[in-house]
Amino acid sequence: MKMTPRHYYIVFVASLGQMIGTSVATLAGIIIPMLNIILHPELSSFMQGLIGAADLIGIIFGSVIFGRLSDRYGYLFFFRFCPALILVASIAGILFPSVATLTICLFLIGMGIGGEYSLDSDYISELMPARYRSLMVGVAKAGCALGNILVAAICFGLLSYWKSAELWPDLLWIVAITAALMILLRIRFYQSPKWLMDKGRVTDAEEAARKFFGPDASIACDSDAGSHDRPDTKISMPRFIMENWRKVVLSGIPWACEGMGVYGIGVFLPILVMALGLEHFSPGENPILHVTDSVRITLWISCIILPGFLIGLYLINRKHNIVNIQTRGFWMCALALGILLLSYHFSWNKWISIGSFMAFELFLNIGPHLITYVLPPTIYPVDSRGQGVGIAASIGKIGAVAGVFVIPVLLKSGGAATVLAVSAIVMAVGALVTKGFSKASDLNSGT
Repeated sequence: MKMTPRHYYIVFVASLGQMIGTSVATLAGIIIPMLNIILHPELSSFMQGLIGAADLIGIIFGSVIFGRLSDRYGYLFFFRFCPALILVASIAGILFPSVATLTICLFLIGMGIGGEYSLDSDYISELMPARYRSLMVGVAKAGCALGNILVAAICFGLLSYWKSAELWPDLLWIVAITAALMILLRIRFYQSPKWLMDKGRVTDAEEAARKFFGPDASIACDSDAGSHDRPDTKISMPRFIMENWRKVVLSGIPWACEGMGVYGIGVFLPILVMALGLEHFSPGENPILHVTDSVRITLWISCIILPGFLIGLYLINRKHNIVNIQTRGFWMCALALGILLLSYHFSWNKWISIGSFMAFELFLNIGPHLITYVLPPTIYPVDSRGQGVGIAASIGKIGAVAGVFVIPVLLKSGGAATVLAVSAIVMAVGALVTKGFSKASDLNSGT
C-alpha cells in the first residue's frame, strides 16, 4: 500500500506512548530539586536516584511482561490497558502527595510506558507499507522530542507563575491528561492483522485490515499461514536469549548505553545545569527561582532534540545504513561531552558549555536515541517481535536505571566533571558494541 491518512493516524496514536515516556523522565528531573527545597535536610543521593529511576524500573518490568503477553494474547487489550494504568497511577500521585507515594506511582507509570515501548513499534512495523516501515517507526520515536520540549516549557511557565515548590504534585496532571487522551484515541483501534494471521485467524485478520484501511484492503498469505503457532512465542526467556544472543546484544547493550544519555543525563539535566553553574542565581533569592532558571536552560537544550530526530529520519529515508548512523552518533556524543568537560575545567564562556550540551543532544537523537528504537523491530520476525523488542527495551532501561542511580553519586563524590567523563566513556562503549555486533552473521539481511 501507499501511505494513507489512516497510516499517519496510526503513527500519531502510537507516538503518544513515546511522548509520555520522556515527559515523565523530564518531569521527575524537575520535581527532584523542588523536593530538595521542601525537605530538610536535602534528599539523599540514593533517594534522588530512586525517584529518578522509579519509572525506569517500571519500564524494565512492563516492557518484558507486556511484550511477552502481547505476543501470546494480542496487542489491542494491552495497547489500551497501558495508558489506563498510567492515568490511574498519575492521579494517585496527585491525590496522595508524598515521596513514598510518588516513587510507587512513578514505578506503575513506568510499567505502562514499558508496555508502550514494546507495543508502539509492533503496531507501526506491522501496519506500515514496507518502504516506509523503519521511517515511520522513527517518526513515532520522534514523539520523545515533543515530550521533552512540551514538559520543559509547561513546567517553566508554571514555576514562573507559582513561585512555590509545594505545588509539585500538580505537575503530574501533565501525565494524567496525556494518558486520558491516549485512551480516547485507542477506543476505535483494532487488533494487529499480522498477529491474527500468525495465529491462524485469517478471517479476523482480513476484517481487522478493512477496519484499519477501508473496505478495499485485502491480505495476501501463504497457503499454510497460521496452520500452527510459531514455537518462538512459547519458549522461555532464557532460551530465547540464548538462541538470539547476538540480536539481544546488538539491540540491547547500545540501548543501555543510550539510556545513560537520555535518562541519566536527561533526568538530572536541571541539576547538572546548576552543578555546572550555567544558570543565573543570586544568593538570597527564593530557591525556586534557582530551579526555574535551570528549567529555562533545560528548555533551550531540549529544543535541539527535535532537529536531531528530523535529521536522523532524513538519513533513514535516504536509505543510510542505520548501524552506521548509530555508531557515528555515539562517537559524536562522546566528543561533545569531552568538549563540555574541557569547558567546565578551564572555565570557558558558559555559551560554549551550553553549545556543547546542545551538540550532545543533537547527535544523541540523530543516532543512538532514534536508532536503538528503530533497530529491534527490524531484526526479529513477527511471531517473536514483541518479546524481542521487550527484552531490548528492558536491557536499555537497565542501563538507564544504572545511569540515573549513579549520577547523583558521581555528583556528590566527584562533581560534574566525573559525570561528564563517565558518560563520555559509556557513549564510546555504545559505539564499539554497535559496530562489533552489527556484523553478526545470524542477523536479518535488512539491518
